[in-house]
Amino acid sequence: MHSKQHKYQILIPDRVAESVEIERAVFGEKAEFVLGHAAHANEIPDSVWETSDAILAWHELDYDESLLSKLHCCKTIVRVGVGYDNVDLKSAGQRGIVVCNVPDYGTGEVADHALAMLLSFARGIPGIAEKVRQSNEFWSWKKVGNLKRLSDSVLGIIGLGRIGSAVALRAKSFGLRVLFYDPYKPAGYDKTLGIERFHDLHKMLEAVDYVSLHAPLTDETRGMADQRFFAHLKPGAVLINTARGAIVEMDALERTLRVGRLKAAGLDVLPEEPPDRSHPLMKAWTNDESWLAGRLLVTPHSAFWCVEALTEMRRKAAEEALRVLEGGEPLNPVNAYLFSKENKPAATHHI
Repeated sequence: MHSKQHKYQILIPDRVAESVEIERAVFGEKAEFVLGHAAHANEIPDSVWETSDAILAWHELDYDESLLSKLHCCKTIVRVGVGYDNVDLKSAGQRGIVVCNVPDYGTGEVADHALAMLLSFARGIPGIAEKVRQSNEFWSWKKVGNLKRLSDSVLGIIGLGRIGSAVALRAKSFGLRVLFYDPYKPAGYDKTLGIERFHDLHKMLEAVDYVSLHAPLTDETRGMADQRFFAHLKPGAVLINTARGAIVEMDALERTLRVGRLKAAGLDVLPEEPPDRSHPLMKAWTNDESWLAGRLLVTPHSAFWCVEALTEMRRKAAEEALRVLEGGEPLNPVNAYLFSKENKPAATHHI
């Protein structure tokens, strides 16, 4: 339990550079905060890692075996966000460190972003907006290209978690037929949401006009959207990724766009952020090459963003850390299975 003499040392290694008013409102006088301002773990002295009781971790640093070995006092690492692929869960668990995340802070915002990208392509907005900016030659509805009525279209969702479900409900309101693939969901979600379930990913890909990714990054999902994935996707389909960049194999995406099998792609996340602009796809996008014009939307990992969502995310992360430090049960542990008798992976590790 917390004593009056001891203040918890809360380390925020990255991202938060100045004010901790949000976190301090949660901890009150129970904690002192150390801001690392770090892009790499070695920029923070070992003495700080060794004495920290909890870490509010963003996603710039990798919490691997080497770094975790320095955490002598740490009881919990809370990812200020949804993804936790930058934390070695097993190594943390072996040291008695509970790893948690904040899975629900920006559900609506990410779902809105995914639908915004889908709707932009459905109405041909990226391509025609740029053309009419350049010249009145394109001031005609005929220059927009062949568009398909949205209510006659099919959306496939990969990963029916909080965000995937929110996307499904939004898409239904636009009249889309919605399919989903998620092998870790119990039976009945299709009935609850009024959507259709596929147990074979490739069969679903063959049926959709749009596919939206909402899976976490795991060993299973890394590189999932590869050449085989795109080969099964219905010709002329659109890919939306607001999940994790490494789920999509960039070479395969570039080839599929270049040959025209994939109509367009909307990416809020990339395997490397900021992007490696020497990659053929990023190079073509940067140079506005004609073959890619209007077919690729890239946003800077901003799907989650709004003032309210950021505040909620930071507040909930701080509340989770305090809950663990005070001896309570965490609400969102992602390595809880390492502390259980069964020692079985939890469902949160999957799609």
